[in-house]
Amino acid sequence: MAEKNLLLEIGTEEIPAHVMPPILNQLKTLAEKNLTDARLKFGEVQTLGTPRRLALLVKGIAESQADVEEEKRGPSVKIAFDAEGKPSKAAIGFARGQKVNAEDLVTRDGYVYAVIHQQGKPAAEILKTLLPKIICDLNFPNNMHWGNLDFKFIRPLRWIVALLDDEVIPFEVANVKSGNTSRGHRVLSTGEFVIDNAVNYVYTCVKNFVIVDQDQRRKMITAQIEDVAKERGGIAEISDDLLEEVLYLVEYPTALSGNFETKYLSLPPEAVITPMRDHQRYFPVKDAAGKLMPIFITVRNGGKDYLDIVQHGNERVLKARLEDAQFFFNEDRKKTLEQHRDKLKTVVFQESLGSMYQKTERLIKLCEKISDMLGEKISADDRKNTLRAAELSKADLVTGMVTEFTELQGVMGREYAKLDGENSEVATAIDEHYMPRFAGDAQPKTTEKF
Repeated sequence: MAEKNLLLEIGTEEIPAHVMPPILNQLKTLAEKNLTDARLKFGEVQTLGTPRRLALLVKGIAESQADVEEEKRGPSVKIAFDAEGKPSKAAIGFARGQKVNAEDLVTRDGYVYAVIHQQGKPAAEILKTLLPKIICDLNFPNNMHWGNLDFKFIRPLRWIVALLDDEVIPFEVANVKSGNTSRGHRVLSTGEFVIDNAVNYVYTCVKNFVIVDQDQRRKMITAQIEDVAKERGGIAEISDDLLEEVLYLVEYPTALSGNFETKYLSLPPEAVITPMRDHQRYFPVKDAAGKLMPIFITVRNGGKDYLDIVQHGNERVLKARLEDAQFFFNEDRKKTLEQHRDKLKTVVFQESLGSMYQKTERLIKLCEKISDMLGEKISADDRKNTLRAAELSKADLVTGMVTEFTELQGVMGREYAKLDGENSEVATAIDEHYMPRFAGDAQPKTTEKF
């Protein structure tokens, strides 16, 4: 039996980056399940995606469903045949219900059986109902509906491509009819383009400035960032989570660098990196010694034209964020970390459990109790440092820096403690007591981590 290739492309408005990986996994799972349930043999299933499209590529789909034979048990032989061995009314009625001739009934184990042969339907016919079902079965954390449609999706549908090799699979979802016409990059392409065959999908997208294969796009982004950093004399810090987010923000990536004033390097490195990475999605650059450089790298969704204008715009945005960080840092330093602690009385921990200040008081008592239980297993210095770290552990939550950049809780406590002259064990414990902050995060290493 000949095999074909299937393409389903769902064109939308821009989908939030963080939901793209689970949606693509879900699309693959749904496709495999529905194809299996439909008795359509298939080979490799691949899902591809950009901010504006979800694509399904299935290789080696059979031209038609597999034929099936099914047996249905009927009445007993005693009831099914009369004394002369002819089919009774019961047997004739059973055969009619199963759409077979009574003479074709077979006997086994004291009963009659109808053997039903069901011929497989062409794949193209099956896919007319299977593909829209897959689209409608996709689940999202947040849905939208538009116009007067009952249909809901994470973003409005704009186009659908459905091809079995070069044959269009016709159907309609949310007033959008399937076809063989896709859309290229919003700026770089000429607009719509035709996909002549499912097997040419990735190549045709590239010609229209859409790198639809996310693995290829990830390699491009990584290589470009590393090259730009090398040109600037540094090494880019590429975190997996940021790379994954940027990956699904662009269809045609181009990396570029920008600069910020060296005065901001006087801030703790995390106070610069956090607004850069977590708020602006920029990649920080460090020198060979691991020291932060006044350089950032960003990835635009487009080509190399007018990069100077793009760079200038990104520099202005980052400058505003770093000015905020500088302001909050200077304001915070008007008090010691211990002096900030009193404000914790105004912060509710839990309605029935009191304030954050009360929480730290309980934490101190717990540390005292555990230290007493350990006895001589810990030194007097360890005990003293642990109690001091417990006392200051939550004080940075009411600082301007952590209020503005919540990701820095614990980190700023550590830095402010160092600036206040607290010893390194206390400062480190203030940071480490939050560890691990997420799955796969580093584990605390000091005794005082409580």
